[in-house]
Amino acid sequence: MNDSLPPPIDPSDVAANQGAARLWAFVPCAGVGARAVGAGQQPDLPKQYQPVAGRPLVLHTLAALAGVARLSGTLVGVSAGDRFFATRESADAPAWRVAACGGATRADTVLGGLTELAALGAADTDWVLVHDAARCLLTPAMVDRLIDACQGDAVGGLLAHQLPDTLKAAQMVDGVARVAATLPRADKWLAQTPQMFRLGPLRAALQAMGAAATDEASAIEAQGLRPLLVPGSAQNFKVTYPEDFALAAAVIESRERARHAGNG
Repeated sequence: MNDSLPPPIDPSDVAANQGAARLWAFVPCAGVGARAVGAGQQPDLPKQYQPVAGRPLVLHTLAALAGVARLSGTLVGVSAGDRFFATRESADAPAWRVAACGGATRADTVLGGLTELAALGAADTDWVLVHDAARCLLTPAMVDRLIDACQGDAVGGLLAHQLPDTLKAAQMVDGVARVAATLPRADKWLAQTPQMFRLGPLRAALQAMGAAATDEASAIEAQGLRPLLVPGSAQNFKVTYPEDFALAAAVIESRERARHAGNG
């Protein structure tokens, strides 16, 4: 275990820390998302700004976080020179701040975001919920479920979806993928976001692992810690491929119809 990583909070101290520790959200929003470009998308526009159900994708994401009352604030990390949020009317951004802390890798961007949150007053003992901009079907209820599960835990955790399908390992043969093995799926989960950890330990874990950290949980795991797996939802998928836009739009439109029917 890396000596620079603060130890997890003693479970006996959790109750005392719960009242003082605040909750912050950070949304890395500096990627390009080249795999998502297809019919109906604008090739010169990053994935997170492409329209979904009549609204830029990332604004659906931020609207969900804005509905979580327990968050002290939400920070969006963009690339230097990104003017997307600067051109939005102030009414579009009631509940978040934007910082040009985007880096070459996700880990770099998150580390920059943690520095910015500290400048805003976040303490090392505060919780940070890191959420993918492209998971635009997040709901406040999903976030609240994660907070309820993790706030009393010594390590933290992440939303995840237990693998429902048969899992195959592949091998390339003559340039095509063929099945090499069928793997047991009983203990397999698809990692989602938000991923919720305390700011200080998360910063140290990301600094220790560097660019090899594909998500925040992997950095925490590399320190010998075991994050909680909190059941998420199949709808909390990451918009990655062109066909994902139509699926996300259909879900959003279905939710809107249900909401209007309920209000009616």
